[in-house]
Amino acid sequence: MYKNFQRGFTLIELMIVVVIIAILASVAYPAFTAHFVKARRSAAESFMMTVANKQEQSMLNARSYFSAANSTALATNKITVPQEVAMNYDITVTASNTSTPPSYTVTAAPIGAQLAKDTKCGNLTLTNTGTKGKTGSASSVTECWQ
Repeated sequence: MYKNFQRGFTLIELMIVVVIIAILASVAYPAFTAHFVKARRSAAESFMMTVANKQEQSMLNARSYFSAANSTALATNKITVPQEVAMNYDITVTASNTSTPPSYTVTAAPIGAQLAKDTKCGNLTLTNTGTKGKTGSASSVTECWQ
C-alpha cells in the first residue's frame, strides 16, 4: 500500500548546484573587489581635496604653500590622514614658493593591496590649478577622478 519514496538530492543534482554557484562567484567576486578599489581611490581623492583646501588657507595666512614628504609630515600642518587613506595611499605634498606664481602638487601613491589592484590609475595628482592627473594605464583622467 505505501510506496517507498526516496528523499533528498542525488549527487548529480548537488554537483549542478555547486557548478552554478561557482560560475556566479567567478563573475561576482571581481566586480566586488573592483568596487572596493574604487571606494579606496575615492577616499584618497576626497582627502587630496581637503589638503588642497588647507594649502589655499596656508597661502592666505602665511603667503606660502607647505610641503610634506609623507603622511606623517602632514600632521605638522594639523592635517590628519584618515585611516582608510593611510592604509592604502602614501600622501605627499610638494610646494614651490619660489616660482611665479607659487605652486603645489598633492600626490597619492597607492601602497599594499591598492598598489597591486589599481594599476589602471596608479599615482593620483592634484595641482594648485585644480589639474588632476594619474600615472596608470587608464585612457583618460576622468576614468580615475569621478
